[in-house]
Amino acid sequence: MVRAVLTGLGTYVPERVLSNQDLERMVDTNDEWIVSRTGIKERRLAREDEATSDMAHQAAERALMDAGLKADELDFIFVATNTPDTVFPSTAARLQASLTDRPVPGVDVQAGCTGWIYAIQLAAAVIEAGVYRKVLVVASDKLSSIVDYEDRTTAVLFGDGAGAIVLEARESSPFGVLACYLNADGRGAELLVQPGGGSRWPASHDTVDSRWHFLKMSGNEVFRFAVKAMPDAVEQGLKQAGLSIADMDFLIPHQANQRIIDAAMRQFKLNACQVVKNIERYGNTSVASIPLALDEARQEGRLKPGAVLVFAAFGAGLTWGSTVLRWGKAL
Repeated sequence: MVRAVLTGLGTYVPERVLSNQDLERMVDTNDEWIVSRTGIKERRLAREDEATSDMAHQAAERALMDAGLKADELDFIFVATNTPDTVFPSTAARLQASLTDRPVPGVDVQAGCTGWIYAIQLAAAVIEAGVYRKVLVVASDKLSSIVDYEDRTTAVLFGDGAGAIVLEARESSPFGVLACYLNADGRGAELLVQPGGGSRWPASHDTVDSRWHFLKMSGNEVFRFAVKAMPDAVEQGLKQAGLSIADMDFLIPHQANQRIIDAAMRQFKLNACQVVKNIERYGNTSVASIPLALDEARQEGRLKPGAVLVFAAFGAGLTWGSTVLRWGKAL
């Protein structure tokens, strides 16, 4: 049996910090309001000249170094993003060109904040099918490029960052991706959307004047969806892996809102040591939030070989899903 095993991990966050105190000077909000409703204290913002592919490059290089690979050894590149450098060509194509002169196939994956989970499923599937053996899976979003900093309901939530993993084929390994669960319900598409700039509402004076090129979110409805979607993702992912909640060593959830994470902890009766979170320092970095938290947990020495990790996310689409992975490298 061929399994997709995580052999490299790397992340990147920009240097600039946007604190709650900074936001107090920009919109009608305050630190107490933000922390009590979201758990966020600060977030990172990319430079104006720093695009999604630039952050992806930094994370990818670190993941490749961690895996002991060169970019020209890769068989495929998946890039999960909601903020591509351009509608086309893909961010994956730009990333490939920045990493190596050797042509490598690649594609962008767009599934809201669940995009990285979707990309892992696709990467694991092509590895298990024997199509490719070395796949780079990158998550990168520059949400500051689509956040309306005049909208207090969304301006406080989002930050920028990138994460990347290398998945490699290993025969009969106990480690790696055990299962993935994906789902989507487009009936909630308008609850979290960037309306302007696509084929339905192409860029025009009206779309610019209406601020339709910024992210729009119906916060209460998305929250209600998320507190149901997160447990479903966890339960269904474990079920597909033939495991139960008792088998899960760590839950690494999408870092969207502390109250959503707390709700999942209560439902599954998890203690703080079993849940990895860093939302207070980075805010919601969309697709990058789980790999950023994963890398922090590794650096802190919390992840031991054989540990069962569950990544669970939800996002625009509406989408939700999970990955169940057994931590450890098979050389």
